[in-house]
Amino acid sequence: MNMNTSHQSNPALNWVGGEWLGSDTVRESINPATYEVIGTYAEGGVETAKAAIVAAKRAMSESEWVHDRKLRARVLDKLADAFERNRDELIKILYTENGKIQGDATFEVDLCIPSLRYFAGIARTEAGRIVDSGPGRIAMMRRQPMGVACVIAPWNSPVILMVRSLAPALAAGCAVIVKMPGKSAQITATISKIFAEVPELPRGVINVFTDEAGDGAKHIVASPEVPVISFTGSTGTGKAIALSAAPHFKRIGLELGGKTPAIVFDDADLDLALPMLVTSLTKFAGQFCVTGQRVIVHEGIAEEFKKRFAERLRAVKIGPAADLSSDMGPMIDRENVERVNKVVERAIAEGAEVVVRGGPLTDGPLSKGAFFRPTFLEVTDPKMQVVQQETFGPVVTMQRFSTVQEAVALANDSIYGLGASIWTRDLSKALCIAPRIEAGLVWINEWGAVSEDAEEGGSKHSGLGRLNGITAIDDFTEIRTITFNPGLMQA
Repeated sequence: MNMNTSHQSNPALNWVGGEWLGSDTVRESINPATYEVIGTYAEGGVETAKAAIVAAKRAMSESEWVHDRKLRARVLDKLADAFERNRDELIKILYTENGKIQGDATFEVDLCIPSLRYFAGIARTEAGRIVDSGPGRIAMMRRQPMGVACVIAPWNSPVILMVRSLAPALAAGCAVIVKMPGKSAQITATISKIFAEVPELPRGVINVFTDEAGDGAKHIVASPEVPVISFTGSTGTGKAIALSAAPHFKRIGLELGGKTPAIVFDDADLDLALPMLVTSLTKFAGQFCVTGQRVIVHEGIAEEFKKRFAERLRAVKIGPAADLSSDMGPMIDRENVERVNKVVERAIAEGAEVVVRGGPLTDGPLSKGAFFRPTFLEVTDPKMQVVQQETFGPVVTMQRFSTVQEAVALANDSIYGLGASIWTRDLSKALCIAPRIEAGLVWINEWGAVSEDAEEGGSKHSGLGRLNGITAIDDFTEIRTITFNPGLMQA
């Protein structure tokens, strides 16, 4: 519920330059499962963004952060320790404010600690290289931080999608401004308190503020004093950031929308595939950049797949995180429930076959929350909106294919290219097909497998650059080549 309110007792504050900052505008945070108000937060704006830029620039010029990679490694390890100490509290506020079931919230938080430790290792070891560029001449290629970096994270997985950009930025030697959305303000405040527990962290190296209106973020993106932007979110917002950053030739990393296909061949192990494909749809209530939104099924098993998949989707138990038996929690708010339902209604009007209607929960105690049951449609027109545009909710379409070429063509018939999965017992076929799928992440007989040491990112309208893995640091550094000539020793 994003509204001005007179209830301003103990709002969640912004953390800038090691200080807690309030705001004249205070908004409410809700639990999307019940729509109860769980707290308030201070809305950061342009003035907060300006203060964060000043603090970050001061940290880079007045502390040893840029020049001492052992300090950076030590701080990253201490941050990991702090996340471990506060793990349970962070999981609880994540499932309360974000709506995830407890297993999904635990999954998200537990990705953060190894990411911080991995980039502590990168900070210790990744310093550049030296080559003999000619007789008597030596060239040193040193990694230098680009400067102040801004991390803009979304509300759907706010903890790990923030840490995923923050960790390599810190390893690179950048001071960081983290802009978080209002829908995760209480989560953000908890994270900021975790950061504040680390005395080794120089003041101003990490600055965090909540900005639902987006004015502070727009100021930072346009500012010549912030040369790096790492954004995770919608493709439309990513395009706007790219346009605003272009006049200053900023380094931008973008992980954007997706429309993840799953190609299911007639030799697939359906006992393995079906539960995983259900999870790919219901994880985070379908509000995930690699949600399995399209299943592309061989015509030889299409009817069997359709029947068994529908049975599993009907059996998904919708409920709040407080109920440990819940399989899927609410969406982030009622507005998104309404938006997704309109997408389904339009698809049906355009000729989609309803296999499982699903939709908003309108009766009983759960009707107070933002719950949406999984929806399963079969389509024959690949150009329908429900096939081409990201739904960002638990809605999946099924298409049929007869040949490998047709399957690949259907999978690639999208402006997006983030994730895809292939299901077959024929590993040679899968390995032959995988490079032909236009996606940054291709899984064979699994879905959603990510780790801190393996790169992830998108192609086409799904983004630029890579996060996780050793190359993640590239978005935050530039190579400075220093050549000198000590001469040759006389024989």
